Amino acid sequence: MKFILFIEGHTEKKALPQFLKKWLDLRLAKPVGIKSVRFEGWPELVKDTPKKALMYLNGPEQHDLVAVIALIDLYGPTLYPADKQTSKDRYDWAKAHFENKVNHPKFRQFFAVHETEAWLLSDPNLFPVEIKSALPKNLQHPEEINFDEPPAKFLERIYKQKTQRPYKKVVHGSELFSKLDPNLAYTKCPRLKELLDEMLKLAKEAGL
Repeated sequence: MKFILFIEGHTEKKALPQFLKKWLDLRLAKPVGIKSVRFEGWPELVKDTPKKALMYLNGPEQHDLVAVIALIDLYGPTLYPADKQTSKDRYDWAKAHFENKVNHPKFRQFFAVHETEAWLLSDPNLFPVEIKSALPKNLQHPEEINFDEPPAKFLERIYKQKTQRPYKKVVHGSELFSKLDPNLAYTKCPRLKELLDEMLKLAKEAGL
C-alpha cells in the first residue's frame, strides 16, 4: 500500500519520499510506498488538489492507497485571510480550509513551517564547515525561522556570504536530505512530527 504525496517542487519530489519512508518503515510491519506527484508551484497545487485528490481516492487504485497527503511550504502562498498573521493561525486556517474542500477521510493537508529547509537546519552538521559556523548557535527550533527570512532565503544569504556561490535548492537540498536523520528533525520540528505521526497512524490503520 502507498501514500500519494502532493508536493510543489523538484527538490521535494526527489528527496521527500525516501526521507519520510526512512522514518516510517522502521515503525511499520511492512514497508509503505510513497508516490510523489509534483505540481508547478503552490498556485497549481492549491487549485488542483481537490479534483486530483478525489481522482486518486475514488479511482481504480483506491484500495491500495493509505491516504493522499498534500504538503506545501507555509511561506509563499498568498491565500491566507488578512487577519491570519502568525504561523499558527495560517497553518490552522489553511489545513482546515483544504481538508474541508476535499472532504474525504483519507485526505490530509500539511504545511512545512516555514519551508522544508527548516528540517535541514535541525542538523547543522549536515552543512560544510563555513556554513555551519555561520548558523545561529541556538538553532533549537528551526520552524521558528520566520516569514521575514524563511529557511531557504536564509540559506541563500549564508551560502553567498560564505562560499560566494548560491544555495541551489534542487542540488544542495536533495543532497542534504539524503543525509538528514529524520529522527533528529522529528525532535526539533513539531509540525514535521505532526505529519509523520499522522502518516504512521494512517499506515497502521491500513494494516501496515
